Amino acid sequence: MSLLFNHGRRHDLCDRNPIEWVRQSAKRRTAPDILTTNEVQGLLANLRFRERTLVLLAVTTGLRRSELFALKWKDVDFQGKQICVTRSIVQNVIGVCKTESSQKPVPAHDDLMKALREWRGQTLYQSSESWVFASPPNQGRRPYLAQQIMQRHILPIARKLGIAKRIGWHTFRHTYSTLLRSTGAELKIMQELLRHSTIRVTLDTYTQAVTTEKRNAQEAVVALLFREKTQEK
Repeated sequence: MSLLFNHGRRHDLCDRNPIEWVRQSAKRRTAPDILTTNEVQGLLANLRFRERTLVLLAVTTGLRRSELFALKWKDVDFQGKQICVTRSIVQNVIGVCKTESSQKPVPAHDDLMKALREWRGQTLYQSSESWVFASPPNQGRRPYLAQQIMQRHILPIARKLGIAKRIGWHTFRHTYSTLLRSTGAELKIMQELLRHSTIRVTLDTYTQAVTTEKRNAQEAVVALLFREKTQEK
């Protein structure tokens, strides 16, 4: 709008820009929903194997949606128990990861490695150059569509389990970061595992969520206040 008024001034269509000094407020970010351990376990117990493997991969590594579906079998180091993140897929366009930090290898747990081995045995596309989650309708040339998997296969199970939270692929990454913090992981380790470019990003991500630790800390203050009030009587 301001550009429009400035254009009008240049062409003598108006005398001034009435909103020249109006400042746009910062965009508010919605606090992400975090799944509890019971909710994660419920999903893993009820999803089909393909979706179970995807969710297990997402919630135990913190990979972004764009990274999950851009994995190829050559990126999975079964012997070294790690996953190398080298590319991403955004709006069906394959490219490199957004930052150098994003391309660092991610440790993978034995349970995840076992699930990936089993999935490789089930999928039609097993070569090192194949997508880990290759789409049969596309003859394996493209990975599955992330949103389609979420909408058709994961969300219906979540609703059946009574999980009313807003769930997307990033929910698993936020859940992973929150669980890291709840186990006492140092912020520097969290930054490296989440592959954030700076520790500030790690702090901002964690502080958005209402975690058990925050709730316990707040309840401790309230308990202290009311206990002191009772003692005064």
